[in-house]
Amino acid sequence: MTDSKFSGFGLADPIQRALTDRNHVVPTPIQIGAIPQLLAGRDLMGIAQTGTGKTAAFALPILDRLSRTRDNRHGRRPRALILAPTRELAIQIGAEFGAYAKYLHLRQTVIFGGVGQKPQVDALRRGVDILTATPGRLLDLLNQKRLGLDAVEILVLDEADRMLDMGFVRDVRKIIQALPAERQSLLFSATMPGEIVRLSSEILTDPVHVEVTPRATPVERVEQRVYHVGAGEKQALLARILEDPAMSRVLVFSRTKHRANRISERLGKAGVDSEAIHGNKSQSARQRALKRFRAGELRVLVATDIAARGIDVDGVTHVVNYELPNEPESYVHRIGRTARAGAGGFALSFCDPAEREHLNGIERLIRQRLAVAGDAMADTAPADATKAGNRGRQPRRDTRARARRRDRGTAPGRARTG
Repeated sequence: MTDSKFSGFGLADPIQRALTDRNHVVPTPIQIGAIPQLLAGRDLMGIAQTGTGKTAAFALPILDRLSRTRDNRHGRRPRALILAPTRELAIQIGAEFGAYAKYLHLRQTVIFGGVGQKPQVDALRRGVDILTATPGRLLDLLNQKRLGLDAVEILVLDEADRMLDMGFVRDVRKIIQALPAERQSLLFSATMPGEIVRLSSEILTDPVHVEVTPRATPVERVEQRVYHVGAGEKQALLARILEDPAMSRVLVFSRTKHRANRISERLGKAGVDSEAIHGNKSQSARQRALKRFRAGELRVLVATDIAARGIDVDGVTHVVNYELPNEPESYVHRIGRTARAGAGGFALSFCDPAEREHLNGIERLIRQRLAVAGDAMADTAPADATKAGNRGRQPRRDTRARARRRDRGTAPGRARTG
C-alpha cells in the first residue's frame, strides 16, 4: 500500500464510493495488514479483537473479488461464507456487508437460529452471493438439503475462539467438510487456545499472520476496579452505584440467563429502566432491547456472555461484572464493550469469596492487579463507582480481619447489610 488511505488498496470503484459515503478514509491497523494479503488471494490468520475494524478487513476484499468475477456454473449459490458465533454478530456482519455493497449487484443474507427458518430458506432459494450464518442453523439447513455450499470460494471464521467457548467447533468441522477443498480461508480470533491452533492448521494453507493487538489484553483506556462483596450483597451494591448519574449507559454481565433476568427485574423494582438479553430471549426481543440501548432509551442492559462480543454499541460508559466469568478471556471481551471509538470507560467487577480464583485468573491473564474499590457495603458515595482511585489493598485486609474475628467469635456488633 502506497499511502495510509483506503484509496491505496485499489478496490473497485463501487466499493470506494461506499467508503466515501461512510466517511471511511484511513484504514485501521488490521485493515492495513489484512486487505492487501487477502486481495492477493492468501489465506489469513488474524489476531484481533472486536472494535479493531476486522469486519471491513475481510468484507472489502471479498466484495472486491466477487464484483470482478462471475461464476454462473452453480446458479446463485453462496460464493462467500462467513461463520459467526452469535446472532448479534452475524446481523452486524450482514449490515456491514450491506453498507459496503451499496453500489454492487451482489446479494447477501444472514441466517441464524431462534427464529423461523422459512424467510431464510426463501432468501436462499432466490439466490445469494454472500452468506453470513451461525453454525447451528447453517448445519440444520445443510442437513435438510436446503442449500449447497459447493460454490463457496471464500470462507471466514470470525471470532473462532468464541465458537470454541460456545461448543460450535464440531459443527464448524462438519460445515467445512461440505465446502470445496480449493478455497481462500480466513480465521479471526481474539485469543489462540490450543484447539483454535489445531483448527487453523486444518483449514488454512500457508496463511499469513496478522496480529494488531497483544493477545487477550484489555483496552488500556478502561479504568478497572473490583469490589469485594458477599454474593447476597451484590444487588444492593449495583443499585447503589447506579445512583451515580455518570453511569448513563451501563452493560451488566451475569454468568447465567436466570441471573440476568433476576438482576433486571430487581433493577426495575428499584426504579432503574433495564432489560435482559440472553439465548432464551426471542430474536425480536433481543433486537428491540439493543435498539433501545443504542438509542439511549434504556440505561442498563443486562446480558450473559453471548453479548460480550456480539454487541457493538458506542457510548457504553460502564461495564459491570455482576459475576466474574469462568474464563479469564471473557473478562477481556466484556470490558471491551466500553472505551470504544477513542473514548474512555470504566469496568467495575463484583467479586464474592467463591469467585476469588476467577479474579486470580483474570489478574494473571492481564498481568496486573485490579484496583480495589474498597469495602463495598461501607462505601456510601455513589460517585465511588467512577472516582474511586486505587486505595491499595487495605480494604481487602480489613475485610479479612473481620472474617477472622467472626471465626473466633469476637466480631464486634452485627454485620452491616447496606
